[in-house]
Amino acid sequence: MGTPILGDVSAARARISTFYNRATWIEGRAEEQLEHVAGWPGMVAVAGFPDLHPGRYGPVGAAFLADRIWPQLVGPDIGCGMALFRLELPRRRLKLDKAARRLAVLERGANPDHANAALDAAGLTGRIGPDGLGTIGGGNHFCEVQVVNEILAAKSHCLRKDDLCLLVHSGSRGRGAGIFQGLDDSWKHGFASGSDAAMRYLSMHDAATAWARVNRALIAEIAAEALGTQARLICDTVHNHVAMQANSWLHRKGAASPDGGLVPLAGSRETPSFLITVSNAVPEALGSVSHGAGRKYDRASMHGRIRKTRSDLAALTRTRFGGRVICGDRDLLLEEAGQAYKDPNLVLKDLTAFGLANPVARLHPLVTFKTTGGAK
Repeated sequence: MGTPILGDVSAARARISTFYNRATWIEGRAEEQLEHVAGWPGMVAVAGFPDLHPGRYGPVGAAFLADRIWPQLVGPDIGCGMALFRLELPRRRLKLDKAARRLAVLERGANPDHANAALDAAGLTGRIGPDGLGTIGGGNHFCEVQVVNEILAAKSHCLRKDDLCLLVHSGSRGRGAGIFQGLDDSWKHGFASGSDAAMRYLSMHDAATAWARVNRALIAEIAAEALGTQARLICDTVHNHVAMQANSWLHRKGAASPDGGLVPLAGSRETPSFLITVSNAVPEALGSVSHGAGRKYDRASMHGRIRKTRSDLAALTRTRFGGRVICGDRDLLLEEAGQAYKDPNLVLKDLTAFGLANPVARLHPLVTFKTTGGAK
């Protein structure tokens, strides 16, 4: 089940609302986890989205409202999220191979003085360190140059067709994991609202979340400078965090919190991403929406689904859109292949059918940067 909860669950079960139709592919174990968490003590409401898939401590692609704080429903990567930026660079000036080489600067991260200044501006000096600022991290994190393929809304004030964008997916770079691992065993049963344990956790959680936002901004700044342009923020949406809502605690795990009503819906290297507007008309969705396509196959199984010949691995560095993938870690290249993810078009179809979102723009990947593989 992926849950560390000890003992029996509560007799009272939370209301479960799911926002996908019967034809949507959802792994059975993810729905089992959703049902299980709905029985945790103090759970009020649970929402599952079409990118739902199993996680270690509970399902990913879901939101949970409870009378207490459950750190495991946020998970180790506190503050993880996605930020979309518009680049002040014409499409005709972007040379993919040159851009791929220049983005290698992301491996180094931010200049120490710049990192410290960014922390100071965010009010984080003395609360959390600058090490790692401006770096992406592993797993499913990335920095991707995208092009607006089509405007899907009647009006779009933030994007136009053929605009270049950066989509940055990153979190707190090990700080969230350190916070999570440093908690005593009481977290397994939730922290009572207002308790010393809850206050200590929230203080560290909030610092890590703010650090992750600074990190995404610095990644975009470094990438834009490498490409000879500037990046303008469109939205920054967190999908691993907890926040107070109406005297309860709203937990999001792989469920996006809209920024100004906007959310980037990430696809994969082989599928488009979308910018969507999010409606507040469905209270059962807990003010949340899918953050991306969601995994279809776990990391381990991907090693048996793709051959590891030199030609097959080389093929993974090119996309059907003619784009480039920079990933010098062979395992990561396999585990994050496009086949590992669901179709974002179908995720978006469910979100619109349930009245949760409407598309603004479709974006195609051009250069996906993960790592040069120079260091683990």
